[in-house]
Amino acid sequence: MAGFVNNLLILVLLFQNICLGFRGPLSVFKRYKYTSRSLSSECLGSDQTVISFGLSDFALDIRMPAVTPKESDTYFCMSVPLPVNDEAYVVDFKPHASMDTVHHMLLFGCNEPSSTENYWDCDEGTCKDKSNILYAWARNAPPTRLPKGVGFRVGGETGSRYFVLQVHYGDVSAFRDKHKDCSGVTLHLTHQKQPLIAGMYLMMSVNTVIPPGRKVVNADIACHYKRSPMHLFAYRVHTHRLGKVVSGYRVRNGQWTLIGRQSPQLPQAFYPVKYPVDISYDDILAARCVFSGEGRTTETHIGGTANDEMCNFYIMYYMEAKHAVSYMTCTQNANPDMFRNIPQEANIPIPVKSDVLKMMHGHHEETKNSDASSLLQQARKEEEEILDQETKDNDASYLLQQAKKEQTEILDQDFHIEEAMEWPVLDLKLGQVSGLALDPEDNLVVFHRGDRVWDENSFDSKFVYQQRGLGPIEQNTILVLNPSNAKLLHSTGKSLFYLPHGLSVDKNGNYWVTDVALHQVFKLGANDKEPLLILGVALQPGSDKNHFCQPTDVAVDPITGSIYVSDGYCNSRIIQFSPNGLYVMQWGEETSPGRSRPGQFCIPHSLALIPDLSQLCVADRENARIQCFRLETGEFTREIKHTAFGRELFAVSYVPGGLLFAVNGMPYPGEAESVQGFVMNFSTGEIIDTFMPLRKSFEMPHDIVASEDGRVFVGDVHAKAVWKFVSAERKGSGGINLGNFFASHKGYSRKGFDRLSTEGSDQEKDEDDGTDSEEERSASPLPPASSSS
Repeated sequence: MAGFVNNLLILVLLFQNICLGFRGPLSVFKRYKYTSRSLSSECLGSDQTVISFGLSDFALDIRMPAVTPKESDTYFCMSVPLPVNDEAYVVDFKPHASMDTVHHMLLFGCNEPSSTENYWDCDEGTCKDKSNILYAWARNAPPTRLPKGVGFRVGGETGSRYFVLQVHYGDVSAFRDKHKDCSGVTLHLTHQKQPLIAGMYLMMSVNTVIPPGRKVVNADIACHYKRSPMHLFAYRVHTHRLGKVVSGYRVRNGQWTLIGRQSPQLPQAFYPVKYPVDISYDDILAARCVFSGEGRTTETHIGGTANDEMCNFYIMYYMEAKHAVSYMTCTQNANPDMFRNIPQEANIPIPVKSDVLKMMHGHHEETKNSDASSLLQQARKEEEEILDQETKDNDASYLLQQAKKEQTEILDQDFHIEEAMEWPVLDLKLGQVSGLALDPEDNLVVFHRGDRVWDENSFDSKFVYQQRGLGPIEQNTILVLNPSNAKLLHSTGKSLFYLPHGLSVDKNGNYWVTDVALHQVFKLGANDKEPLLILGVALQPGSDKNHFCQPTDVAVDPITGSIYVSDGYCNSRIIQFSPNGLYVMQWGEETSPGRSRPGQFCIPHSLALIPDLSQLCVADRENARIQCFRLETGEFTREIKHTAFGRELFAVSYVPGGLLFAVNGMPYPGEAESVQGFVMNFSTGEIIDTFMPLRKSFEMPHDIVASEDGRVFVGDVHAKAVWKFVSAERKGSGGINLGNFFASHKGYSRKGFDRLSTEGSDQEKDEDDGTDSEEERSASPLPPASSSS
């Protein structure tokens, strides 16, 4: 709340000026040597974006470059590089925005922004690599100052090298005069090493439904904490118009300790935690948002439009530098029964004075006529209460000492995928396992080759199958297994296939498979013995609209029914067909010698469809990367590539909520990369976790599929096995793309979260408005058996 008095005065007297330049003490210092682009003179009246003061401190001004949003719920992003190479620490945030025009601002740290443009539509994303939320602002919140000795670490070997500012323009009626906006934030940075590193923990409800007219509706969130100690020093709440109060707690041994409690209708600032709260291993973090559905005529869901709601509880914390984690999230309720004991205060709304409420909602004429001195008097009183606690809050050395003491008693455990030891790995009596999928009942579907093996004798130099005389495989090649115990539930596919490869299951439970010997794609009903649809010409490789050449995988869009085929080992393309099998378009080409460009493939081996973002991701096997494309156009959107992938990446799977799972291939002799599985943040591409079997080793993991409840299955073509892994600790893991997470839940309104926002619009509109406010070789012989399957 530091500085609240001054900010209220500015709001009361100068509320209409939305492009105020930063005119504090920093402006008297010399300009820092910096060659980045200048800010518009329409905003600041100068081009000073970096100002140095003292030997170690400087200020960095991050502002939108005079933009004019044309549609409500526009999300603009822009980036600013850290103007120094060595490590620095952000210790203060000063916002420059008005809720007249800006619904909220988020500041991210990353190493590579999603665009190099002056500014861009956030549909393109914020960062190409991992992104961490450093700061959030809404509802004319005052500045945020970190405690002494605490800073967000940037630069150096491990810190972010860019800041990305995301500004959400809710209702753009204020831009009818087409003026320019320069909202943003000024950062105070220092080179002085901070003993404690700041981070952000976001608690967020995702499934809450508010019935119309219901007076009280609770949204509860709770996660077990499984990391090194952290100390909480500030909190922030966020809902839309229906939110009455948001409260956050630490629960230890059944005892509830308040972190913070506030009305979301007040300025959504980071308020100081009144008394220091430490979080230790196995504590529970819990939060409750209280809503009222009075006045609504339909159900209200969590989402990003004007008529949706949100329930967010942000926590700023610090940790010892050596154990610091910059960003964590909690999006579930691990223990609903515990909320029977939540303190009664959590359900008592915080009264908001009408004068303050009017000011926060933009009724400026009424505010000017209100008793401004009363507002300032109340602000002074609150600030005095905070200052009384400041000495204790800011005693970083004392808290550091406490953290060190507790650390000796606590294990440092992270989000992790591990093998399910009860799962029968090598006892399933399978052939070469080439494809895996989950059906609509979450049963595991396995596609295997029975008694057939793909080896160097399977194809000639023109990719014609050489073992046709054996006839089709006589065993059932499609097996449906209980995902808990591997019990066989159903089987089919007898006498249909020669050399199975890819498998997917559509929303109606139909099986879609590819056969690299037949060069065909098949659609089969779960109980049908004959295919419902066949694409390609049997045993005839080709590269036109009617032929495939060793197609590897198939994916079906659950929304449009469009069919996507990765083709394949001897073609380098993705082909789209209509739901009834008519050719629509294709994209892709062979990889250029010496360089893998976007849209080029060297064995598009596996497909992962992300319907909530209208994207298709491809495991580009021999290029050891994941490429993603827009479903409607085939336009390249991004690449995910890591050294840890080694030289081959075999398969990729997507889980609603923003997680990608992948498996790589065996390393070449003398190379160090392990054959393993990867868990990645889809939004950033960051590797969150790696995993491998404990009882035996992967030989050639060929396909992977993951479920929303944390189960992961890997099919190994050489071991003839299916491995099962489970999430040892899913709660509180960082880096989830929360926008994608929402898109998988019923009632979610998708538009706003395509922009990777964690906050939707609360700009009210009329109910009837109807406007949304939120392998593969190129013409060459088949590769050796060790790398072709």
